[in-house]
Amino acid sequence: MHRWSKLFVPTLREAPADAEVASHKFLLRAGYIRQLGAGIYNYLFLGQRSLNKIIAIVREEMDTIGQEFYLPAILPREPWEQSGRWTGMGDNMFRLKDRKGADLCLGMTHEEIMTTIARSELRSYKQLPQIWYQIQTKFRDEPRPKSGLLRVRQFTMKDSYSFDIDKAGLDKSFELHDGIYRRIFSRCGLKFVAVEADSGAMGGSQSQEFMVYTDAGEDLIASCPVCGYAANLEKATSRLEAVAEMEPTGDGKPELVHTPGKGAIADVAEFFKISAAQDIKCVAYMALKRGAAGKPDTWHGVAAFLRGDHQVNETKLLGVVGGAELRTMQAAELEQYLKGPAGFLGPVGLVHDTKPLEDGLTVVVDKSLEGRKNLVAGANKLDYHFRNVTPGRDFTWTVSADIRSVNEGEGCPRIEATGSGCVGKLVVGKAVEIGHIFKLGYKYSESMGARVLDPNGKEVTPIMGSYGIGIERILTAAIEQSNDQHGFWLTGAIAPFAVVVTVTNIGDAVLRETGEKLAAELEAAGLDVLLDDRDERAGVKFKDADLIGIPYRINVGKKAAGGQVELVTRATASSVDVALNEVVAQVKARTQEDARHSF
Repeated sequence: MHRWSKLFVPTLREAPADAEVASHKFLLRAGYIRQLGAGIYNYLFLGQRSLNKIIAIVREEMDTIGQEFYLPAILPREPWEQSGRWTGMGDNMFRLKDRKGADLCLGMTHEEIMTTIARSELRSYKQLPQIWYQIQTKFRDEPRPKSGLLRVRQFTMKDSYSFDIDKAGLDKSFELHDGIYRRIFSRCGLKFVAVEADSGAMGGSQSQEFMVYTDAGEDLIASCPVCGYAANLEKATSRLEAVAEMEPTGDGKPELVHTPGKGAIADVAEFFKISAAQDIKCVAYMALKRGAAGKPDTWHGVAAFLRGDHQVNETKLLGVVGGAELRTMQAAELEQYLKGPAGFLGPVGLVHDTKPLEDGLTVVVDKSLEGRKNLVAGANKLDYHFRNVTPGRDFTWTVSADIRSVNEGEGCPRIEATGSGCVGKLVVGKAVEIGHIFKLGYKYSESMGARVLDPNGKEVTPIMGSYGIGIERILTAAIEQSNDQHGFWLTGAIAPFAVVVTVTNIGDAVLRETGEKLAAELEAAGLDVLLDDRDERAGVKFKDADLIGIPYRINVGKKAAGGQVELVTRATASSVDVALNEVVAQVKARTQEDARHSF
C-alpha cells in the first residue's frame, strides 16, 4: 500500500495569483503539477499517477480497433514539405537545425509520418483497412500559454490514423472511433457532447469534436436543448426569423444620403430609424495566401458583407476564401481596395475577383443577405450612405456563403424527419475540447504519393482519417466539472487512488493498527488505496483529502473501538457510519456502481 507519510504530495493552502481557472488552481494546490516555464509543466506523483490511469483506459479501448505504434517526436522537414504544411503550420511549429544544417521540427501531429509508413509498406487493398495509433508527446509553440494544462507548449496526445480503400471504409473507421471515444470519455467520468467542427489546418471533409462544457473553455458551442443539435461556433448554423423590409424611397434605386459622423452601426440605425438587421455591415480584411511550389506567400484584399446585427466568424471566412490567416485592413489598404474610409464602406460599385484571392478584391456576402431588399449600406465615401440597396441588383460578389457567428436564441437549423424545422432555440456556452476526429480524405495520401492496388489491379490512393485525444485535457476537464471551494473529485477510474484511509490520530496504536489492517484489506480487494499515516491533526488530513481528488475517504477515529468507521463520499460531501467488517464491500460496490454509471 502507499503511505502518505512516505510520498511527495506538496499541497498548497492557496493557489498562485496567476492561476485563474479551477483546474489550474487545484492541480497546483493538490501537488499534481509544478510549472517549469511558460506552458511547460512538471507532472508530480499524483498527477502522473492519474494521467497513467487515463492512458491505460485509452490504450485498452484503442486496442480493440487499432495497433499501437510509437513514432519520433523530432521530425525531418521533407515529409512536411511534401504535404505542404512546413510553411502552412506557421509559427506554431517548433523548428530547429541539426549540426549539419538540416531542418527539423518537433512534432505537433503525425499525419505525415504515418503516411510515409503507409507509402512504403502498403501495396494492396488486401492490407486495408489499417488503424494505427500512438500515445506520445506533442509540441506546439503556443503564443499565449495559459489556464494551466489547457493551453500549453508540450502535451500528451493519443493520435490515430486510418487508411481505407474507399469512402465507405473511411465512414466505418470514423464511426469506430466515434464509438470508442464515447467509451473512453464515459469511463473517465466526463459529461461530454459531440459537436460538428471545423477541420482547420488538418483539412478534410468532416470533423467532430468532443467537448466538455465549462466556463474555463475557449471554444463556444451552440446547442439545441430540444433535438440535441450541437456545433462549434466555427461551424454552427441557425435558422433566422424573417426581417421586415424597408419601404423604398424615390425611384427605388440606391439613393445617396448625407450621414455626417454616422460611422457606427448603432448610429446608422438611429439616423435611418431602422434596425441593425436592415443595415449592411462591411468588415475588410487582408488574407494570406500560401505560395505553392516554392512561390512566396501573398496578401489579398477581402471584403465581407453581412447584416449589421451579425458578426463575422473568421474561421468560416478563412475556409470560404481558402486563406491561411486574416488581419484587419489598414487605412491605405481600404483606399486601395474599396476607395473609402472605415465606417462608410459598402458593396455598391465594387469591382471584385471572380475567384477568391486573385489579384483584385474578393467580395464575400453572407447568405443572410440573399433575397433581401431596400437595405442601407456605406457609400465608400466619407459621411455618406446609400439606402434602397438590394443585393444581386445593385451589387454582386465573388462568393456567397455562411460567414457569420450564430447568436443565442436563434432557431435550431436541424430539419426533422417530417420535413419541418426543429422548434428549439440555440444556447451558446463555453467548452473545452477533449477529442477531435477528422475525415482527412486524400489530402496527405495524395500529396505524399501513397498508392495501393485495388481488386482490379489498378493503382489507387488510400483514403485517410485522423483522430486525436488530449490526455491532460481529460484530467483538466474532469476537474473543471467536479470541484468546489475545498478541492475536486475524480472518478475512481482516473483518480490517483480510489480511497484514502485517514487515521485521525496516528499516535493511537489501536487506530493505527486498525487503519493499516483496513488499508491492506482494501488493497487485497483490488482497490487503489492510500493510507494517511501522517502525524498531523485530523482537520489537516481531512482538508488534504478533500483537495486531491480521491472519491472516497474512510475516517478511522474514536468509533473504531466500537467497530465502526466513517465513510465519506467526496462528490456529495456526505458521510455515513459503516461497520468495519462491511466497509471494504461497500467501497468496492460503490466504485463498481460509479463505473457502471459512466456509461
